[in-house]
Amino acid sequence: MSRFDRHPVNILIEVKTIDQLNHDTLSASNLSIGGLAFRCDSKFEPGNIVEIRIPFVSPPFEVEARVAWCTEREGHFEVGVEFLNQDDAFMARMVEQVCHIENYKKEIYQTEGRILSPEEAAAEWINKYAAGFSGPEDPQ
Repeated sequence: MSRFDRHPVNILIEVKTIDQLNHDTLSASNLSIGGLAFRCDSKFEPGNIVEIRIPFVSPPFEVEARVAWCTEREGHFEVGVEFLNQDDAFMARMVEQVCHIENYKKEIYQTEGRILSPEEAAAEWINKYAAGFSGPEDPQ
């Protein structure tokens, strides 16, 4: 059971193990302050360390995480990772910002019928709302 509220998302993330040269681009299924879950074709061993990147936020979100669980489901794997530095307020702020961007992307589709890529949604949201974005360390 997660200790943090999970926010369902469908965003592209980049994941790399220590022995990989390049990141794999995968789809995250949910995010929380403590970690995230994603789908992939490869099995990850619990306890292994991975590097997670969300390149379309500004600045790019990069963090090391520990694989907490890996479950095979319908021909793929669901993997849950926990961030190693739980006290990083910036990490919590970025996770929350990513959730806002994903909600913005859905809202634009529902209200305007435009389909935005994750990068386009991030650029528009940052341009419109980032200056007034209030994270956990600086409530307005």
